[in-house]
Amino acid sequence: MLVPCYNEGAQVEAAHAELTAALAEIGDLEILFVDDGSTDDSLDRIRRLAEVDPRVRYVSFTRNFGIDAVMAAGFRYAGRPWTVQCDADLQVPPEEIWTLLAKAGEGYDVVFGRRRGRRDPLVRKAGSAGLHWAARRVFRIDMPRGASTFRLVRTGVARTITELRLPWFIPAVPLVGARYAVVLVTHRPRTAGRSRLRLTRLAAHSFELFFGFSWRPLNAVYAAAALGGVLAPVLAVAALFGYGLPLLAPAQLLLAGLTLAAVALVGRYLHRLLRDSGRLRSYWIRDSNLAVRPEDTLSGGLPAPPPPARAARPPVGEERITG
Repeated sequence: MLVPCYNEGAQVEAAHAELTAALAEIGDLEILFVDDGSTDDSLDRIRRLAEVDPRVRYVSFTRNFGIDAVMAAGFRYAGRPWTVQCDADLQVPPEEIWTLLAKAGEGYDVVFGRRRGRRDPLVRKAGSAGLHWAARRVFRIDMPRGASTFRLVRTGVARTITELRLPWFIPAVPLVGARYAVVLVTHRPRTAGRSRLRLTRLAAHSFELFFGFSWRPLNAVYAAAALGGVLAPVLAVAALFGYGLPLLAPAQLLLAGLTLAAVALVGRYLHRLLRDSGRLRSYWIRDSNLAVRPEDTLSGGLPAPPPPARAARPPVGEERITG
């Protein structure tokens, strides 16, 4: 079980209580909280849970790195062959995890939950719908319809995707050829805290999606450059012979704008190449009760965590599942 956290406060205990109650039948449960650099007492609350419940593991970042970093660390340190990603707000009831598990039993690597009657503000629903529409229709990105962050993933497949350093998980699933399905799950209003997804963050996610999985924006730059190459000599000849002077200044401004846009787009792709090359770190870990790899910390290592309590051994032949 992977639970992203950022300034969740008391919701940490609420999530733990509901998850453990809903998954009481799973004898080898692991709940991995990934604290995305919270500035409130979320980390202290997670630590206290880990002290009394050996099933609780946690990783905490040095600052807020974002959901992609949370998933990268979460799947890297997940200790079970299957992982459920479930937000701490619990807008999807934990009981729906069994719906994902039942579908995965049909032979899928990833099962996404599609929120039935989504109980979010209209702006957020419209923005998400527009994002998915643009990805499929305009940028020709293969996006599983209705897929959300509530999902069950074969951990090995998830690690493969995150190690590729792709900016979005959902379109990466069909890109690598993983078998996936989408099932309907119930959705309830948020009862604690507030959503971290604002219009600015949605716009940032959109750019990551469009530039991370489509070359169409760069192709548009090529087309604009070709158009500029045709218009520039025409305008020069018109100016030389005294024709079209009232239109010359606006045309020059337009070409300058296209040039700036092209530079920005090329810079975006350069950032993508740097990220894909591994030269840009996704996250740094400041604290954990797991054996953290030295390269994931600023100091080259963390104090060794105490040995975990021995969990009950599952029956022979029973596959262990995270979540």
